[in-house]
Amino acid sequence: MAAMRERMKMAQRMSRIKHKIVVMSGKGGVGKSSVAANLACVLAESGPTGLVDADVTGPDIAKLMGVEDAQVKATDTGLEPTTGPAGVRVISMAQMIDRDTAVVWRGPLKIKALKQMLSDVAVVVTTPQEVSLLDVRKSIAFARAVKMDILGVIENMSGFVCPHCGKETAIFKVGGGEAAAEELGLPFLGRIPLDPRIVIGGDAGKPFVLEHPDSAAAQAFREIVKKLRPRLKETKPRPTGPLAK
Repeated sequence: MAAMRERMKMAQRMSRIKHKIVVMSGKGGVGKSSVAANLACVLAESGPTGLVDADVTGPDIAKLMGVEDAQVKATDTGLEPTTGPAGVRVISMAQMIDRDTAVVWRGPLKIKALKQMLSDVAVVVTTPQEVSLLDVRKSIAFARAVKMDILGVIENMSGFVCPHCGKETAIFKVGGGEAAAEELGLPFLGRIPLDPRIVIGGDAGKPFVLEHPDSAAAQAFREIVKKLRPRLKETKPRPTGPLAK
């Protein structure tokens, strides 16, 4: 009974969130955490936005958003998120465990946790290489396992735009993510170019789009959000009750 009451409380809280998006990838190292942080900051410009770090094995969002040392408060209705840059409400596993603690959740447990926490739809982050097709396929399989629709694909680290002369260089090639989206029948949301300042800002807890709003990469994030908005309006919230599958 206690577990059922907790699930009911969670369902009530989650039902107040209009849109719930998972930013995911088929492998690590594609920059999904920095993509999620910057997208959240852009989305927050037009309304209340929260950011949950569901990467239980390597939570980075708290550091990227500059709230790594903030304590999560427990209230009668659940955990109280921390307010980060641009007013984004942040909650991360990193705020609830020691920095050197490893959380080991095997596949089924991880899927169960994500089903309980989120989500209505997913955005897949991949890279420009041709192997992107394999990575996106993995993401599709995961999304289907938790009955979640995919809004589209983002190609991260797509070329390097020189901040001085504006010339673009394809360091890791360009177009693999876009080609994968086309082959798999998924919407392509856009390309985000490499910019060393994204890493520098992340290490300092200062989201890139807020520090360098006129850069090519920041404009790419904004264009992606423009494409996301109409797609979000078309999505139907998934059931969040205790009997939701």
